[in-house]
Amino acid sequence: MPPVALTDTVTITYTAALENGEVIEAAEKPLTLSIGSGAVCRAVEACLFGMEPGQTRVICVQPEDAYGLRQPELVQNIPLAAFNGRIDPKPGMILSLNVQREGHACPVPATVTAVANDVVTVDYNHPLAGQVIVYTVKLLNVAE
Repeated sequence: MPPVALTDTVTITYTAALENGEVIEAAEKPLTLSIGSGAVCRAVEACLFGMEPGQTRVICVQPEDAYGLRQPELVQNIPLAAFNGRIDPKPGMILSLNVQREGHACPVPATVTAVANDVVTVDYNHPLAGQVIVYTVKLLNVAE
């Protein structure tokens, strides 16, 4: 069977982990996708080129190509009073907060990182921002 090429449909299994080995995602069952479909991140798709069924590759995806770099400006302090007693924010909680975009309120997830002196610190960065993601990809099948 020829190696993976641009127009192929492939079946893979994969795990995604942090550099410390903590698994953040694993395909529970084999995943079938067309090369170029965007079903997986581009770096994972690119690693498939030239592989043959049964082969496994490990790739490290840099933050810029995964969940992005951490942006310090996305960490903000909000007065505890802004929550009007509706919730009691605690570090680690993920809240849906409204931000203004083009004059409309849009819900955006934010992680509470600290609560002190009647101020709640929230982080709008993706929890995996700034992290290198290590993918282990096994090619099971190639269909042209």
